[in-house]
Amino acid sequence: MGQQEHHHEHCSCGCGHEHHHDHEVNLNRYEAVVDGSAVETDDGAVQAAVQRILDEHCQANNTPEVAQFLLNCVDLTTLNTDDSEHSVAQFVQRVNQFDENYPQFKNVAAICVYSNFAQVVRSTLEVSGVDVAVCSACFPSSQAHIETKIAETSLAIQDGADEVDVVLNVGYFRDGAWEELCDEIYELKQAVGERPLKVILETGLLKSAANIRRASILSMYSGADFIKTSTGKGYPGASLEAAYVMCRCIKEFYEKTGQVVGFKASGGIRSTEDAVKYYTIVKEVLGEQWLTNERFRIGASSLANALFQSFTGSEVKPF
Repeated sequence: MGQQEHHHEHCSCGCGHEHHHDHEVNLNRYEAVVDGSAVETDDGAVQAAVQRILDEHCQANNTPEVAQFLLNCVDLTTLNTDDSEHSVAQFVQRVNQFDENYPQFKNVAAICVYSNFAQVVRSTLEVSGVDVAVCSACFPSSQAHIETKIAETSLAIQDGADEVDVVLNVGYFRDGAWEELCDEIYELKQAVGERPLKVILETGLLKSAANIRRASILSMYSGADFIKTSTGKGYPGASLEAAYVMCRCIKEFYEKTGQVVGFKASGGIRSTEDAVKYYTIVKEVLGEQWLTNERFRIGASSLANALFQSFTGSEVKPF
């Protein structure tokens, strides 16, 4: 994605090679890049902006065509404590069968599992155009040694992962340890290489528009290919307000650097109506060019069936 060249040129964030600089100078760089943003951080104003977009545009987007498009943006997800090789293989078979039963419709974008199941998905998946995505780096808490996180991520890629979702180190965020925060994302991006790295901000924990803006900017400058709302574990999931702030940050980053970062909403998006709201935010803030599954994803499990029922009018649950 060309993110790394940018990273070294500007050194706006910790790239792991700048430790000889004065620590304070480095911290000022992080502040400067965040302070240089014009993205709205007043929570009331963000809420009003979201409401205005939905009032003006949401209804027009609630169509069978949009529901079909959204199904092709779903990262079909299973992240359960009792997932097993057998249950994950069965999960993947539903995606295979969807292709057989409904060749006229596009399939989901990816199957998203814990990193230890990448090989199971890779060996079971018979469908082209569906990626193997994993949640890695000690998901969902991101609490572990960086060496452990890199090892887990590298193993998942060896096992056939196409995409990697990791959680921002919210502990570093909480302490204002920007250099450590950015270094960690940068190192995980190195482990992932050319594949997309999706950085989960855990917006339900960050809460404020100001925090979400900072996390978005620092993640993008450190090599995130996507920024994602939530883990869906333990904290409130996606919100339209968080989506709005993140999309505004993505747009600004694109205007400043020419680099495209994707947006992924996840955590509690279950109905077609909800999914269409996120679609509307992405369309109105980022524009048509983000309406592709290479730039827009929704992480979900039950949503895929809801979308299918919306555009077919049937009661069938293929997933």
